[in-house]
Formats: sequence, C-alpha cells, structure tokens
Amino acid sequence: MSQRVSHLGRHSQTVKTPRPTIDDLINAESSLGLTLFGPIPQGHRREFFQHKKNVWLWHESWYDENGTPKELTVRYEVRTSGVFKKPLGGKYIQLKGAELENFRQAVHAYSKLVKTKLYAK
Repeated sequence: MSQRVSHLGRHSQTVKTPRPTIDDLINAESSLGLTLFGPIPQGHRREFFQHKKNVWLWHESWYDENGTPKELTVRYEVRTSGVFKKPLGGKYIQLKGAELENFRQAVHAYSKLVKTKLYAK
C-alpha cells in the first residue's frame, strides 16, 4: 500500500505504508466481532472471527471464582450439508433450530460490521 504525501508546494512523493499481516487483520476483525454478543464480563476475554472462508472461531477465556483460568474455544464450519460446531477436544455437532439461527445472525452482523468499520473506503 502507498499514499501520496505533499510537502508545502514541493513535489509530492509516494510513501509506502506496510501492508497489514493476516494476524493484524484477524485481530482487527476479532476486536469488532467481540462486540456482537453484549457486554463482556470483567476478567473475560472474548474473540469471534472468520478464520477461513467457511470457518468461524469463538474463543472466551476467564478466571473462575477460585482464580483458576478457564477457556472455551468453538470452531464452526459451514458446509453444504449444514453448519457444524466443534468444541476444542470435542466432536462435531450440527447446529439446528435457535442455535443455527443465532449463528446465522451473528455471521451476518459480523460481516456487515467488518465491511463497514474495517474495509470501507
């Protein structure tokens, strides 16, 4: 990426700005995605983002009442046969009913938010 910079009537020059890395983009998208699900309890960390074309990740970490760290990571895969979730270390389960509708709404809201706040020009 580059941008033109003018210095008080002098000839403008092109200044190269570094292109964001994939990790930079995922972090930026995740910071927007976490806002979709309401307030984050104090001491919790939440992420929701599109990892690959048809793969979404939800991650939440926190400390329980004894100060023990806890975390939950769920992988969602959109396939032609349906949407499946797989908790870390668990088995794939097909989403149905309200859970499927909630996932669809979250993906649509996420896509709209990321397009308008991050990639709009």
